[in-house]
Amino acid sequence: MNNTDIRIAQLSEQCKDACTIDPALYTKYEVKRGLRDINGKGVLTGLTEISEIRQNKIVDGVEVPTDGQLFYRGVDIRDIIAGYMADGRFGFEEVVYLLLTGKLPTRVELTEFCELLSSFHTLPKNFVRDVIMKAPSTDMMNTLTRSVLTLFSYDNNPNDTSLPNVMRQCLQLIAVFPLFSVYGYQAHNFYNNGDSLVLHKPRPELSTAENILHMLRADSSYTKLEAKVLDMALVLHAEHGGGNNSSFTTHVVTSSGTDTYSAIAAALCSLKGPKHGGANIKVVRMFEEMKSSINIEDNDAIRAYLRDLLDGKAFDRTGLIYGMGHAVYSISDPRAQIFRSFVESLAHEKGLEKEFRLYAAVERLAPEVIAEKKRIYKGVSANVDFYSGFAYSMLNIPIELYTPIFAVARIAGWSAHRMEELINAGKIIRPAYKSVCTERQYVPMNER
Repeated sequence: MNNTDIRIAQLSEQCKDACTIDPALYTKYEVKRGLRDINGKGVLTGLTEISEIRQNKIVDGVEVPTDGQLFYRGVDIRDIIAGYMADGRFGFEEVVYLLLTGKLPTRVELTEFCELLSSFHTLPKNFVRDVIMKAPSTDMMNTLTRSVLTLFSYDNNPNDTSLPNVMRQCLQLIAVFPLFSVYGYQAHNFYNNGDSLVLHKPRPELSTAENILHMLRADSSYTKLEAKVLDMALVLHAEHGGGNNSSFTTHVVTSSGTDTYSAIAAALCSLKGPKHGGANIKVVRMFEEMKSSINIEDNDAIRAYLRDLLDGKAFDRTGLIYGMGHAVYSISDPRAQIFRSFVESLAHEKGLEKEFRLYAAVERLAPEVIAEKKRIYKGVSANVDFYSGFAYSMLNIPIELYTPIFAVARIAGWSAHRMEELINAGKIIRPAYKSVCTERQYVPMNER
């Protein structure tokens, strides 16, 4: 280590000593760490009409866990999916309309809305060359965030928080997130990996899912099932209650009165974290190590590996089985249940039935192993991240784009939450923090 590294390490240790708070104080002062109580239940911090999560019901005055349910603007996500699937349509654009307006579109309204989104597919002149192609990053979430913040400079009215102006900005962001993400990856792949540079313009007649595959693949080809599975992933990730970290971030930052680009950039920074949007990457890498370490068709070997994960002896040694468990759901995550059958169909099309059987085995065995090893206050089940990474890998989507695709979906929910905050809130969100620092006297320099 050189002198600079040594000094930085020393300052880090001093910071650690100064910032470490006795965990007992959280109990003493009844502080809800992470805005969750001792039973893991979220602390009520706001109201929303955008979406709802249900995971229990009251029976004879007692709260009883149930299979999870997810509602977008009061409509069960299962009914939404059944509706557009029965018509042979893609669903993401319909979900975006529902989240933004609070109503299901008519056929004419949906057609007009898709045309409106397509009109925002054109990026400012030279934006790709001057912003996306310059200083390509290995981290696509940083590339996406930079592109969003830079778009502020191309907006003739960026700071206006009137609803029509914010709606315009949000529609543009919803339309260009796929371009920012895919083009950012293509630039990285060209400059950092030495591969060919291929940039396809989006096609107005295609859905968001189809356009992602069209822009990402050199030959622009994809199967109908591939596009439907990606569309399903977008639908299931579009929104998830106001209490998730990135949507709450959107509310908090919006309440300060800042511009749309700053609020969405903050949400992106939240989503980037491995405890939030980056979780499916951890799942894929965990399974990669599992496949290289054990006989994946032996249930006893799978059980032993899962125990090693919990004991911090396997993968990243964190003691976690990624993709299992959720802060809200206990018995089941409806998104994982819905997505599972589509992932199974895609695995069959790709000839990857063996890999799917491994995922199914882990989904079945992990709750049993966790129950044996840990005392938990609620049930544990597979969450949507458990299958989404596997689906993206089968779609040949680069791992660098897993979290940006989450953002491509969730920008719909963030946009709705931003407008809901602007319409209903009059105060800045400012939570209370209690100081537990002992008062000290200032010591003159020559006496230290």
